[in-house]
Amino acid sequence: MRERLFSELPEKVIRYLFEPAIENEVERSFKNMMDVNKAHLTMLMSEGIVSETAGHTIMQALIEIQDAGVEHLKVDHQLEDLYFTIEQGLIDRVGIEVAGQLCIGRSRDDLDAAVIRMNSRDRLQKVCKLLLKLRSILIELADDYCDIDISGYIHIQSLEPITLGHYFSATLHALERDFTRIRKALQQSNVSPLGLGGMAGTAFSINREQAARLLGFTDTMKNSLDGIASRDYILESLSAMNIFMSHINRLSYDLYMLSRNEYGIVEFGDSNAATSNTMSQKKRLITAEHVKAKSSHVLAAVVSATSCMSNIPYGHCPDLAGESTKYFWGALNEVEAAVELLLENIQTLAFKEPEMLERASDHFSIVTELTDLLVGEARISIRRAHQLIGHLINYIFQHQMSFKQLDAKLIEQLSIEMFGKRISVPQEKIKSALHSVTKVEAKKVQSGPVSQEVKNQLERLKHNLSQDENWLNQQVQKNHWSKDKLRTDLRQAP
Repeated sequence: MRERLFSELPEKVIRYLFEPAIENEVERSFKNMMDVNKAHLTMLMSEGIVSETAGHTIMQALIEIQDAGVEHLKVDHQLEDLYFTIEQGLIDRVGIEVAGQLCIGRSRDDLDAAVIRMNSRDRLQKVCKLLLKLRSILIELADDYCDIDISGYIHIQSLEPITLGHYFSATLHALERDFTRIRKALQQSNVSPLGLGGMAGTAFSINREQAARLLGFTDTMKNSLDGIASRDYILESLSAMNIFMSHINRLSYDLYMLSRNEYGIVEFGDSNAATSNTMSQKKRLITAEHVKAKSSHVLAAVVSATSCMSNIPYGHCPDLAGESTKYFWGALNEVEAAVELLLENIQTLAFKEPEMLERASDHFSIVTELTDLLVGEARISIRRAHQLIGHLINYIFQHQMSFKQLDAKLIEQLSIEMFGKRISVPQEKIKSALHSVTKVEAKKVQSGPVSQEVKNQLERLKHNLSQDENWLNQQVQKNHWSKDKLRTDLRQAP
C-alpha cells in the first residue's frame, strides 16, 4: 500500500499515530465499514460497473470477513488504518485483481467520512433514547408533586415558594430543547458523502443515492469537496451535548444540595452513596458528585474539536479526519454515563414533604407576597412597599422575632416611622400571605407555579415527548431495516 514510498513507517510513528488509530477503529467502526463496503459493491454491481461474477466473489469474501469477526482481523500497523486492513484481508482471499474492483468510484476519504457519520448517527440515537427516558421519569415526578410546595432558590437563598412539580417542569422544558438540538445534529450527521472520492467525485457512473439508501442515510452531500472537508456536524453534536450536560449538571447540583443536612428536604438511597474510612457518619453521594463533574469532559471535547478544525485548509487533512474526532467518542461516553447515573439517582430519591412545606412557609420565601399585598391593598407604589418590607425584615431580625409574629399593627407602626403616615392592611390577609400554599395558588399567571398551570405544562410536555419518541423510533427502525435488508439480500444473492 506504500508503493510511492521506499521506507517503512518508523516504530514511533506507528506507536503514536497508527496503532492507537487502528485499535480504536477496529472496535468502533468494523461493522459500519463492512456495511459501507457491501453497499458500495451492491451499487457498483447494479450499475454494471463491476460484473456479477466478480461482485459475488468479493461479496462472499466480505461476508466471510464480517462473520469471522473483528477479533480475527489480521492487523498490520504498517497498513495505517482499518480501511487498508480490511482491503488486505480481501486481497488475501480473492486476489488483488478482483479485490481492487471494490475501490472503483470511491476513495478512502469518502468511505471514512461515511463511516464516521454512521458511527455518530448510531451513538447520537442512543443519547436521544436516554434523554427521552430521563424526560419520561421527570414527567412522572412532576405529575406526582405538581401541588407540593417547595422553596424556590435564587442566589442559593430561599426567596419565593413554588411547587416541586413546577421545578421539574422547568428542567423538562430545558431538556426538551436539548432533544431538539441533538436531533438536529443527528439529522446533520445522517447525510452520505460516499462516492465523492478524495474531493472531486469520480468519472464512473455511480448511483450515490442507492448506496445512501442501503446505509440508512436520509440524503447525500451536495458538494464533493464539502462532503470530504466538513466535520461541522461533530461540532454541532458536541455543542448540543455540552448544553445538555450543563442542564444535567444543574439538576444534579440542585438535588445534591437539597440533600445536604443544611437543607434536609431530599434523601438519596444508600445504593448511590459511599462512606468514609475515618468519618463513619459520612454519606457521600458519589453518583451525584460524578455527574456534576462529567460536563467538564464534554466541554473539553468542544474546545479540542473546534481547535483542530481551525486554521486548516478546506479539504481532507489529518487534523480534520483524525484528530478533530479524537475526543468526540469519549464525550459521547461521558454523556451516556452521566444520564445513566442521574437516572440511578432519581430512582432512589425521596422527598421530605413536611420539611419542604416548613421551609417554604417559614423563610424569606413569603416576603414577596407581602410586598404585593401592600401594593394591592394599601395602594402604595411598589418602591414604597419594597422599602417598608426591607425595614420590616431588619426589625424582625433585630428583635429576634419569627415571621409568624408579624401583624397589621407592626406594619402600621413602621410605616408611620418611615413615611409619617399609617399604612393599614387587614390582619387576615397578612396571615393568608404568610402561608406558602396561598401564595403559590395566587400565581395564576400563564406558565406559573399554580398546580393547574403546571398540569397544563405537563400535558404539553407529554405530547411533545410522545412525538419525539415516535420520531426516534422511526429513525432507528429505518436504520435497522436498511442494514437488515442489506445483509439479507446479500446472503440470498447467488
